[in-house]
Amino acid sequence: MYGPERQQEILRLARDGGRVDVLSLAEVFQVTAETIRRDLKALDRAGLLRRVHGGAIPAGRLDFEPDLAERESTAADEKDRIAHAALAELPAEGSVVLDAGSTVARLAASLPLESELTVVTHSLPTAARLADHPGIQLHLVGGRVRHRTRAAVDAWALRAYAEIRADVVFLAANGFGAESGLTTPDLAEAAVKRAAVAAARRVVLLADSGKHGQEHFARFGDLTDVDLLITDTGLDPEDAAAIEAAGTEVVRA
Repeated sequence: MYGPERQQEILRLARDGGRVDVLSLAEVFQVTAETIRRDLKALDRAGLLRRVHGGAIPAGRLDFEPDLAERESTAADEKDRIAHAALAELPAEGSVVLDAGSTVARLAASLPLESELTVVTHSLPTAARLADHPGIQLHLVGGRVRHRTRAAVDAWALRAYAEIRADVVFLAANGFGAESGLTTPDLAEAAVKRAAVAAARRVVLLADSGKHGQEHFARFGDLTDVDLLITDTGLDPEDAAAIEAAGTEVVRA
């Protein structure tokens, strides 16, 4: 099957099912995941699909937001590698902010038992994973909890982050790009992410390569606000070089 034919079929599947994912398409068409990502990028540029976490949706559904279970199961191997690489960025006996996100939650679950850190988070799943950790001084930020992400948002959360200065924030995003910046579907979550960035001296973004080039409704920063991007090897080396040229270090795990 030629590329244009495959792209037409991908478009049909997306319109019929409301969503397509990279790994399933690669299996259906017997091509690599990278080939599918290039197809989705071409369809996105044509305005026919919108790239989202792990796949794509029909154009016009920019507000689509996967639930927590779907986020946990998408790009699981890549997220595990990213979380493992992020362990090297933990300060020694310092303070960290852990944003709400499935990859950041994996980092929380991977913290060694000997870690001695002050951790601040507005993510209920992340807090639950750390509540019994013997070396963690855990601070849970309060506020209205969004059911879709189990993250605290609104005024209480914003005030809490305004009162701290942590060594590093491990940040999550639904989409990132040189032009689109850092984006997420919800304005309230975007505001808390922006506050978390301001509350830390160093910003480390944990995001799998499927999020590169995605653009969502709420923008909460520029990619240049990020000191280090930890992603997977699915990010094109040319894209990684362009990001580094703009001032953000890139690690492809």
